[in-house]
Amino acid sequence: MKKMRLLLLLATLTTSLFAQGPPFSRQNQGPSIKGRISGSVMDSISLSPIEFATIELLDSSGEKQLTGDITNDKGQFKLTDISNGAYTLKVTFLGYAARTLPNIELTLEKPDLDLGDIRLAADNITLAEATIVGETALVENKIDKIVYNADKDVSTAGGDAAEVLRRVPLLSVDLDGNVSLRGSSNVQILINGRPSGIFAASVADALKTIPAEQIKSVEVITTPGAKYDAEGSAGIINILTKKKNIEGFSGSVNSSVGTRQNSAGLSLSLAKGRLGVSGNGNTYFSWPRAAAQTYYREDTNANYTRVLDQSGESISTVLGYNGSFSAYYDINAFNSISSTIRYNGFNNWLDGTTDGLLSDTTTREFFRTNINNRLNNGFDWTSDFRRTFPNSEREFSVAFQWTSMFSNRLIENNQTDQLGNAPELASRDNNFNDGLNSEYTLQADYVHPFSKKIKLETGAKAVIRRIDSDYLFEQYDPVLGDYIVNAMFTDIFAYDQDVYAGYLSMNAKIGENYGVVAGLRYEHTRIAGSYQSELPPFENQYDNLLPSLILSRTFKNFSTLKLSFSQRIQRPSLFYINPYQQVSDPFNVSAGNPDLEPERSSQVELSYGAFVKGFSINASAYYRLTQDVIESYLEIDTISGISQTSYLNIGKNQSVGLDFFTSVTIKKNLTLRGGFNLSTYNAQGVVNGQTLANQAILFNGNLAGNLTIKEVWKFEMFGFYRAPRQSLQGITPNFSLMSMGLNRDIFKKRGTVGIRVVEPFFRNKDFKSELSGANFTQTSNFSIPFRSYGINFSLRFGKLDFRAPQRSRRSIRNEDLKEGGDNNI
Repeated sequence: MKKMRLLLLLATLTTSLFAQGPPFSRQNQGPSIKGRISGSVMDSISLSPIEFATIELLDSSGEKQLTGDITNDKGQFKLTDISNGAYTLKVTFLGYAARTLPNIELTLEKPDLDLGDIRLAADNITLAEATIVGETALVENKIDKIVYNADKDVSTAGGDAAEVLRRVPLLSVDLDGNVSLRGSSNVQILINGRPSGIFAASVADALKTIPAEQIKSVEVITTPGAKYDAEGSAGIINILTKKKNIEGFSGSVNSSVGTRQNSAGLSLSLAKGRLGVSGNGNTYFSWPRAAAQTYYREDTNANYTRVLDQSGESISTVLGYNGSFSAYYDINAFNSISSTIRYNGFNNWLDGTTDGLLSDTTTREFFRTNINNRLNNGFDWTSDFRRTFPNSEREFSVAFQWTSMFSNRLIENNQTDQLGNAPELASRDNNFNDGLNSEYTLQADYVHPFSKKIKLETGAKAVIRRIDSDYLFEQYDPVLGDYIVNAMFTDIFAYDQDVYAGYLSMNAKIGENYGVVAGLRYEHTRIAGSYQSELPPFENQYDNLLPSLILSRTFKNFSTLKLSFSQRIQRPSLFYINPYQQVSDPFNVSAGNPDLEPERSSQVELSYGAFVKGFSINASAYYRLTQDVIESYLEIDTISGISQTSYLNIGKNQSVGLDFFTSVTIKKNLTLRGGFNLSTYNAQGVVNGQTLANQAILFNGNLAGNLTIKEVWKFEMFGFYRAPRQSLQGITPNFSLMSMGLNRDIFKKRGTVGIRVVEPFFRNKDFKSELSGANFTQTSNFSIPFRSYGINFSLRFGKLDFRAPQRSRRSIRNEDLKEGGDNNI
């Protein structure tokens, strides 16, 4: 029972530390390269070491918590990567009087300090027996975000980033990999605090290339301040990968083999003094997967009702890969540079057959084959310079990023061959698209503290985007015996988007319990597009002034009440604007819309978070108004019967929502957690002169639990459900998932081996959609095998004395594009 009491206190103090924001922020911004504070905690009478004592490092005033540690079985502790400056150290342990050591100072000349033996005297306070204890949480509730620690979830081993995001509170991910936050897909996804070009063409494809084992944590920011880009009207999702700095050489390997998918990865790191380099490579491969689909549509015109009835099968295979190389160098105690290059690729092969029936004044039958090969490649290169100042929290940083994504028609193509019992049904087509999406970003940021309680942040940013889409559509001419170009669906489209921004944010602490963050961001946007054909060019520019405000009040039991307001915009990305028409089904054509306007949203949110005796609770209520909402919209040509799906600014949507998440740790080895999001969809607008409106209640939720057995076995179970999503024209499929995993630590916790099961009770999953318009109704179903079994293995080697990164090297964050789902460049 003594350990249970200890863990209760440890969890309480740990949560208090996390509630302060990042786990480490400098008292002085003159960093010590290898500064550390060490010592031993002992019983003042028996002189025996005290294990699991809590070590807190505070600022010199003893008010602000910076970082911490717990003692090992010998009573020893070590706080590493501490910058020069004055501090206060506090030592606590259940059943002992707390000990405070003021005036602890590290300098550039003497960056290391050994405090020797610290003796604690027993107190006379006896606590009641505790049956619920806390430990490091899988989900952390911080003042400005929710953090999901993915590396603590064993059931994601062998999976990908999409499966990790499904477990994050407030998020939902459908079968196609489309991510939504509180029911809205208007989110910006970052990797290590930076945008990545891999998301511009297809979020779903990008998520599949990132192995779950590579993800350390996921941050969800629902109310971004002025320093964040104005894009992402629903919020920001930041995926943090496992990157650790070490002294010496180390690495890790991981692999998984399953009935559905397989993955492998290698990471290496080398650091010596002020120089460090690291690299990693990962790959993902799925076995061929068979799927079945049905499609039924009725449309009417003045003379008859037309019926299109299709059913078919397809086999798909996926190969994804990514890698990165990073280097940093600390020039001296106040200046550092770093650079990272990341490469990504995604391949998809799909072969399908379709049987169909078309009935209007006559009934005709057809048979179609499809061969679709798709390859997207890209890279991100980022370089940063950071300058800090002696005896001050002042900081200046400047960063440059170049990101690019491209596709090649020699590898990527879409071939369609259709035969029918009527001449007009026969067709043989080739669909190609060469795409290049380049983005250049230059950013500068400055932080200036006026006092310990008032801090100013300001900065400027320029983002230059250049998009080229060369698309070609060929049709076979049986008379000529060759393919000829269809000029209507062939062109070269060039699109430019330039964004210039500046921001000002003030962070103030009022008294001991109140805080305020007020900011203002200005953005100027210029867009221009042109075609090689005779289509007219276009150009537009607009300005946005976007305020944000966060008011917070802290209470006892580590609880916080927060009221926030923000305005955001959501510019359409390549997925939504690319006019390339994908014609895998001659009766259903889809393309982007270069004339889209950005979405604009305003949001008010009231949230409460607390940690009470092992229980973590987070609840929030919000109202969001979005103007110029971007949605897919389907229209049918009454003469040809061909449907055209594109994207339009359909009008406005008013959403009221409620979030709730809780977790509890019982008996130190069992953790249960769950949450839900309930929101409204209330959209209305005018499309092609027709007034449309639709309403719905949207819901998603999850339940999970993990159990630790004898410190080496870990069992995790997870369940997720997301109700059908709504649009002006109908609903898209609901989605649910159940998985479980069991891991065992091996080689003295240097490695793990485990098994993983997904959907043990259902072999297949069905995804049904319903759409309707003024002259049509449409239903479809997509059925795909989902049950899977797999084994996973990981091993760490080399020196395992990891330390936290010395500096944050995340200067560039482009959160300004509405990302799309599964599409081509």
